[in-house]
Amino acid sequence: MDCFPHSGLKGGGPPGGSGGPGTFSYSFQGDPHVIFEEFFGGRNPFGQFFGARNGGMEEDMDTDDPFAHFGMGGMGMNSSVVKKQQDPPVVHDLQVTLEEVLSGCTKKMKISRKRLNPDRRTVRTEDKILEVQIKKGWKEGTKITFPKEGDERPTNIPADVVFVLKDKPHPIFKRDGSDIVYTAKISLRDALCGCSINAPTLEGRTVTVTATDIVHPGMKRHIMEYEVKFPERLSQSARDTIAQVLPRS
Repeated sequence: MDCFPHSGLKGGGPPGGSGGPGTFSYSFQGDPHVIFEEFFGGRNPFGQFFGARNGGMEEDMDTDDPFAHFGMGGMGMNSSVVKKQQDPPVVHDLQVTLEEVLSGCTKKMKISRKRLNPDRRTVRTEDKILEVQIKKGWKEGTKITFPKEGDERPTNIPADVVFVLKDKPHPIFKRDGSDIVYTAKISLRDALCGCSINAPTLEGRTVTVTATDIVHPGMKRHIMEYEVKFPERLSQSARDTIAQVLPRS
């Protein structure tokens, strides 16, 4: 390829240049489009290589089109770059036990998703294992996001895959915010007269909780909630005794 110094375009040919053999004369117009028009016979130097359509190039170019990165539209070719939009998040509930939340754990979740083939047009289905790290004390509703692990298509940005923590029901305990609560079932007598309860813990230990005041249904002490069991029936003598002992208000 020949190389012409920029200053050589400003001067004319030999004195009295007649345009004969071996002579060259050009006057710089200050417009690159004019230069292309002079040399190539048109404002679009690529028109002879590409089918002329809407100014020389096909419209609706997406970001996979290699020519879109060179800004060819600025040289007389019209193009419209299709901006890809990301799909909405794909949300899954992730069931965890209270024991898993207490100590932390790793959950392996298998997902099935679509991925583009090397031709960037057709898709295939593939499985992938996502490892979810559950940290100690995470609350129900905590979200763990894996960016762009959703379905992939030629015209989209894959969705984020989101896992939302959900507590599995426990036969003994329940969660109240960051606390693990044990519900102790006591009699009305114990609720009125006081009692000591041996409460289990998630770690497998037992703690003793003593109540000396009157216990109201639903009262919470430390990690324990009281459920007062009322008798289904009372004898008349028991009613009379209670009526004498308990105040009316």
